[in-house]
Amino acid sequence: MSGAGTFRLVRGGSGGWGNKHFATPTRQAPRFAKAGLPGEELEIMLELKLLADVGIVGYPNVGKSTLLSVMSKARPKIADYHFTTIFPNLGVVYVGESGSFVLADIPGIIEGASEGVGLGHDFLRHIDRCRLIIHVVDISGSEGRDPISDFETINEELRRYSPELSARPQIVAANKLDIAFNEELMIRLQKYVEDHGFKMFVISAATNTGIRELINYVAAELNKLPPVTVFEPEYVPKRRTGGSPEDLAIEVYDDVWSIEGPWMERLVQNVNFSDYESRMFFERVLRNAGVYQRLRDMGIKEGDTVSIYNLEFEYID
Repeated sequence: MSGAGTFRLVRGGSGGWGNKHFATPTRQAPRFAKAGLPGEELEIMLELKLLADVGIVGYPNVGKSTLLSVMSKARPKIADYHFTTIFPNLGVVYVGESGSFVLADIPGIIEGASEGVGLGHDFLRHIDRCRLIIHVVDISGSEGRDPISDFETINEELRRYSPELSARPQIVAANKLDIAFNEELMIRLQKYVEDHGFKMFVISAATNTGIRELINYVAAELNKLPPVTVFEPEYVPKRRTGGSPEDLAIEVYDDVWSIEGPWMERLVQNVNFSDYESRMFFERVLRNAGVYQRLRDMGIKEGDTVSIYNLEFEYID
């Protein structure tokens, strides 16, 4: 289900006809009616995909949640350990009078996430509809990892999950400037990032350094990008058909003849068998539809039992 339009997954049953529908000048109070038909039944599993303009990705503990909290009014849980964030968080970023955009903090992407390692397999799908990605890397060296290696690893996981997703525009946010500043590391990272066609911002989410510049740049880029992709439904409801008398399945067990099929099921549901006129209507429909002729052609004998769902009667030629 995508977009703002109505999505019909299953249909309700058709309404019946009351006895008033069958009234005539000579039969002003008919004692029979036409029952409604049951609705469709379907077991489904719904998978939620968050709708956000921008997704924040990166290794655990690089400051994604802190960045979300300072860019928006979201208040995610923030702590100094891996996998603090175990659910995606959304925040609305307001850009002066020019509008706003929705930002999503996507947790748990590590090496192997596209194959189910960590939490990434559960949450990579939430980036599917993001138009822009903010890729947060830690340039402080506090985790003892190389930011370029981290950047490559996360992008490889995005590519494995969806080549289309890995091709989305990215902005690199080199975070934790307040903890340590390694000029050589920053220059090396910036050269690598720009050589691959990405824009990099050096920020400190903890002290708000560079955040306003990042917000303004993201807003300007979103204005250039197409709107969120509206996906075609993966499930197309089947057109309901009432079947036909020719499709009826007729089987015989000793002297019992069983008749089944959608056409017969609908007919039985519309007949009030406690009413004589309704029973005559039922018999007339079977005769006109050629059901009795089929039974005779198959060898039914007078006195045999005809079984139609919960109804049984003796065949009289």
